[in-house]
Amino acid sequence: MDSVAKALEEVLSSALPQGCITVGVYEAAKSLNVDPDNVVLCLLATDEEQVEDVALQIHFTLIQAFCCENDINILRVSNMRRLAEILGGVKPGGEPMDMHCVLVTNPQLTTWKDPALSKVNLFCRDSRILDQWVPIINLPD
Repeated sequence: MDSVAKALEEVLSSALPQGCITVGVYEAAKSLNVDPDNVVLCLLATDEEQVEDVALQIHFTLIQAFCCENDINILRVSNMRRLAEILGGVKPGGEPMDMHCVLVTNPQLTTWKDPALSKVNLFCRDSRILDQWVPIINLPD
C-alpha cells in the first residue's frame, strides 16, 4: 500500500507542472461534465472531522457515480494536509484551496504514459476485482 501512496505522490508531482490537475469539488464537477474522457484519475479526500459532512458526502456520491459510469479510476485519500503540501494547497492571494476532490487529466497534446500512473491504475483495477470500488490510500507524512 505504501508503494501505491508513493506512486500517487509521483503522479501528482509530475501532473502539477503540466497543468493536469483540477482541484475542488465544483471545479472537478465542471471538468467532468465538459471532458470526462480526458480524466485519468479522481481523488476524493477527507479528514476525520469531515467524514460526517452530509453535503460533502452527497457530492462524493455523485462524483463517484459519474466516474464509475465513465470508467474513471477513483481513490479515497486520507491526510488532506499532505495532499495540500504536494499540490501547493493555497490559491493566489493566500486563500486555501478546496482539496476534497482532485482530478488528474491527460496533458493537452499527448496521452500520458507514466509508470507511477500505471501503478495507481493497476491498484484501482485490482481493488475493483476485490469489490472495493473506491479504495482508500493514506498519504504518508
